[in-house]
Amino acid sequence: MNAVIIAVLVMLVLSLLRVNVVFALLIGALAGGLSGGLSFMETIASFTAGLGDGATIALSYAMLGGFAVAISRTGIPELLVSSILKVVNSGGERTREGLAKTLLILALLAMAIFSQNMIPIHIAFIPLLIPPILHVLNELRIDRRLIASVLTFGLTAPYILLPYGFGLLFHEILATQMELAGLPIAMEDIPRAMLIPVAGLAVGLAIAVFISYRKPRDYETSSIIEETVKRTASKKDVVVTVIALAAALWGQIETDSMIIGALAGIVVLYALGAMKWREADDVLSEGMRMMAFIGFVMISANGFAEVITATGAIESLVSESTALFAGSKGLAALVMLIAGLLVTMGIGSSFATIPIIAAIFVPLSLEFGFSTMAIIALIGTAGALGDAGSPASDSTLGPTSGLNADGQHNHIWETVVPTFLHYNIPLIIFGWVAVMVL
Repeated sequence: MNAVIIAVLVMLVLSLLRVNVVFALLIGALAGGLSGGLSFMETIASFTAGLGDGATIALSYAMLGGFAVAISRTGIPELLVSSILKVVNSGGERTREGLAKTLLILALLAMAIFSQNMIPIHIAFIPLLIPPILHVLNELRIDRRLIASVLTFGLTAPYILLPYGFGLLFHEILATQMELAGLPIAMEDIPRAMLIPVAGLAVGLAIAVFISYRKPRDYETSSIIEETVKRTASKKDVVVTVIALAAALWGQIETDSMIIGALAGIVVLYALGAMKWREADDVLSEGMRMMAFIGFVMISANGFAEVITATGAIESLVSESTALFAGSKGLAALVMLIAGLLVTMGIGSSFATIPIIAAIFVPLSLEFGFSTMAIIALIGTAGALGDAGSPASDSTLGPTSGLNADGQHNHIWETVVPTFLHYNIPLIIFGWVAVMVL
């Protein structure tokens, strides 16, 4: 069996058995490296060499976690909580619950979408916003798997479709790697090619909202959540927080660094007195601990990616599959999409998957006679597959970091599995359709 398949299957099975994701990635990398012809020491060396590539991401999330907790201490997130509670506590019972649920879901969806394109802060808003509203989710008896699905849609669909913020980065990587593989494309063609695949994500979201998780679900309101809801913000804190958020956004845009953006926001909170100097160390340490798990997973995922790349198994995964195509364009497209799913599920990053698969998929697609638009849809979809539903993806780790603030939301079974089922399956179907009709 191909080393990529072995590595990903081992990682996924261990994760589903509730083994810590970091250990699952390490054991999966060992299984993939050994089965791919690397010695034990070569596998360890490759894994270790890849860890450094995730250090910047890990530090970025640690800084953002510190900034998020510092902001939460000002009481700003509770303004949203109180606003929603006013809706809950007014009008008839059915009316107020319906309005509150709709308002909450739309607000979180909008925040997730804006975090990718309009205000590119990625998952930084989740630990800032979600823990304070867990009280509201509990009152409304909203299934947290629904919120995980809503957040993951907002974290993935916008960058796949829209060339702004992180979407611009994704589209630039796609265009650059396709050109390096021998097929120059126009950037403006990417949104048109990805429209059908993203429609699949929208279908998955609709199924999650209106069918899968529409029934009420009960959670316990912990003392942590009750304490959070009691905090209030002064007018000064509101003003300072807005300035800090603007500084963080400016810092990230100007330097293209989440680290500098978070640092800028923290400095503003310090300088203007919203964060007390004697409390700062505890506040920032709490935030870093909150995001440390994501950082370790992202570091481990980079080691995992380095190992499967070193085995050469990705190239053989595709080349060995060509015998199955039997000249069928439809079968060829399906196999390449599944190959992309396997790679991204292991690596956890669609951005990192594109460079790996483009060099293989472009010449193979040209050989089968696919159009340029079809190849864009194929590679874009193959890269995006697995981002939703991967245990190592920040698109799933982010929602879990907020929803599990009180320990009542399991990362694998309540974020990873629901998002895999609702987004990867429709994405394969709609992506395949796009490849065949474009």
